[in-house]
Amino acid sequence: MKEKLVLVGNGMAGVRTLEELLKLAPDAYDITVFGSEPYGNYNRILLSPVLAREKNIDDIMLNDLSWYKENNIILHAGKEITKIDRVNRKVMAADGTTASYDRLLLATGSNPFIIPVPGHDLNGVITFRDIHDVEAMLDASSKYKNAVVIGGGLLGLEAAYGLRTQGMDVTVVHLLDSLMERQLDKPAAALLKEQLQEKGLNFKMEAQTEAIVGGERVTGVRFKGGEEITAELVVMAVGIRPNIKLAQASGIHCERGVVINDTMQTFDPRIYAVGECVQHRQATYGLVAPLFDMGKVCANHLANLGYARYQGSATSTKLKVTGIELFSVGNFNGDDSTEEIIVQDKSRGVYKKVVIKDDKIEGAVLYGDTIDGSWYFQMMKDGTDISEIRNQLMLGQHHLGDAGHGGQNAAAAMSDDMEVCGCNGISKGEITKAIVDKGLFTLDDVKTHTKASNSCGSCTGLVEQILVSTLGGDYSATPTEKPVCKCTDHTHDEVRAGIRKHKLTTISAVRDFFDWQTPDGCASCRPALNYYVLATWPAEAKDDPQSRFINERVHANIQKDGTYSVVPRIWGGVTNPNELRAIADIAEKYKVPTIKFTGGQRIDLLGVKKEDLPPMWADFNKAGMVSGHAYGKSLRTVKTCVGQEWCRFGTQKSMSLGVDLEKFTWGSSTPHKYKMAVSGCPRNCAEATIKDFGVVCVDSGYELHVGGNGGIKVRATDLLCKVSTEEEVKEYCGAFLQLYREEAHYLERTAPWIERVGLASIKKIINDDEQERKALHERFIISQQYSQKDPWAERASEGVEAYEYTPIKVIKTGAVK
Repeated sequence: MKEKLVLVGNGMAGVRTLEELLKLAPDAYDITVFGSEPYGNYNRILLSPVLAREKNIDDIMLNDLSWYKENNIILHAGKEITKIDRVNRKVMAADGTTASYDRLLLATGSNPFIIPVPGHDLNGVITFRDIHDVEAMLDASSKYKNAVVIGGGLLGLEAAYGLRTQGMDVTVVHLLDSLMERQLDKPAAALLKEQLQEKGLNFKMEAQTEAIVGGERVTGVRFKGGEEITAELVVMAVGIRPNIKLAQASGIHCERGVVINDTMQTFDPRIYAVGECVQHRQATYGLVAPLFDMGKVCANHLANLGYARYQGSATSTKLKVTGIELFSVGNFNGDDSTEEIIVQDKSRGVYKKVVIKDDKIEGAVLYGDTIDGSWYFQMMKDGTDISEIRNQLMLGQHHLGDAGHGGQNAAAAMSDDMEVCGCNGISKGEITKAIVDKGLFTLDDVKTHTKASNSCGSCTGLVEQILVSTLGGDYSATPTEKPVCKCTDHTHDEVRAGIRKHKLTTISAVRDFFDWQTPDGCASCRPALNYYVLATWPAEAKDDPQSRFINERVHANIQKDGTYSVVPRIWGGVTNPNELRAIADIAEKYKVPTIKFTGGQRIDLLGVKKEDLPPMWADFNKAGMVSGHAYGKSLRTVKTCVGQEWCRFGTQKSMSLGVDLEKFTWGSSTPHKYKMAVSGCPRNCAEATIKDFGVVCVDSGYELHVGGNGGIKVRATDLLCKVSTEEEVKEYCGAFLQLYREEAHYLERTAPWIERVGLASIKKIINDDEQERKALHERFIISQQYSQKDPWAERASEGVEAYEYTPIKVIKTGAVK
């Protein structure tokens, strides 16, 4: 019978221990995991790029829920252990869930330190440690303008940069006169501050926070001396403390952290601990590389091999702010017993400092050029004598000439035992062996099979160099186009061309023709292929609802509580008493809790139960209203101003033109959401110049603008052309929309599409080639014959996909006699 292993803490250190254990002894234990968050194991190092919207939550998930099932691990996500019964060897969660153990692994991580000043518990005062914090910060950035980040260390600067990218005015408050003082010396810190100021961050140095002020929500921060600054969001990033509450309450010996020996055992020999919660040889660690080192040692002992010992870790630092290169390691400040070699080029923003003692590297700081960081780090760990290469040391590894491997890239000059990925402890030899033995050809392949480049990402360049030197011409480090997904090596353009040339009208036909690597595709390619076949062959292709996202599948936007929102179409934002009366009556009939005017001049009914959707839609149909497609990759809205009909500045009839354009284009499926607007004069009240297709009316006719969008990254439109009549507006509108439908990649808005292909190429087709423009317009009209069907009516009156809206019946059973 297998022994029982329970892991408390579903984070990076604990789960890495399980991964190592499964390699060594896959059948040794029945494993149960408790985690306080409702997710699998995700990469906390990459929360900063998520905050900056450079990545999403799926991108940083290391072990999704399927991994636990595949490895026969019981996961209790969202259940926090509150008690350990060491006598009976059981753990208990806050909700009463219990589990017995033969071996217990504590990986409870750390807690953010909260400055105990008045107001620290106000709404709007948060920390930066997990997904919940990131979601709260993103939500605040959409509602408020001013943010203060308390703490100018690694985490604080990453938080500040992320909030700045979301449009907030951010001030970083730091107690000392130098940023990141634990990782940088003052010259490097000065360069960092200067570059961050160029990115829009403000700094208040040598400032001691006295109080956080506000009523129900924070309104500002007050400093010692009485000065106050405005803040609608305050992020505390002043450090972490090992989370030892559970261990202490269970009688396990703790000091600053849970005290462990070199085998990762606690005072209780049946209980092990790893990660940020532990204290080893008086040291605690908050960086990922040592946590993974602990995981390897712990797994070795849990597998009863018994020979590994953890003797502490040297650590390096990398700041995750786009465009900033920073690396530090070891004793970078030095002392009276050390020497320093410094190279600085202020005009390039480059600073390099290596600290040496007895001809060995003690530490280093690199700013602006970090390519040799891993080389210095490896020599420091190995205790390499640098006396023979001292004259070339600051020029870098690839400048060693005869002493090294002159002319080769940095990766080629590395020995096989040199560490490439510090976060995961992966050497060059391990990566090279995996590339050769497993037939790996891409960076994603290496990430999947070795974990290298899968954490902070700072070693990505080295991993790509290893791919280049190992595969030669078979690898392109910077491919011009990415494949549709991991199921295929073919690009979007190749797939679309094949669908057109070979008349592929089903998803399965596309996968068969292109030899898809997975039989059923994935969540990335199925929606894309479904769109491509429908857009290319509207008469012949058949929609696959199961290949659509949930919102498109049920024709309503799902909300965070599981209810839905319903947005009827209001043509051009123009309505009448009958429609408004119908909306009010329907809202009352179905007890809609919230009714909201949208930014697209429509009315949103929020909080609708799923089973109420079809009958509500039927009522809207009776009132003459159809779906607004607020959920779809399709035309959303045509926003208008009152124009010449009412406004004294109006030059053309913008309302009626907007209504006509919406009735012409509604129902069309597109690669991504598509918005239009018609402004009655250059004052542009309908905001036509941030829409996918915008019309600005002028005295002489109409300016046609394309490729704009609001959102996170606002982009103003490009001027496509000027036309004289409404009929020309409709022709150019249909032609541009059809070109976008036929040429853009799935999930590509018009803005990035135009930036990718170039405005000149679009003008050449739409403006200069009248025959092609009219052909595109005609193809759009044909496609609309198959698209302009109200999905609400199909489901309300014809019973299409009725199963989707039928609630599951609760069957009551009596007691068995």
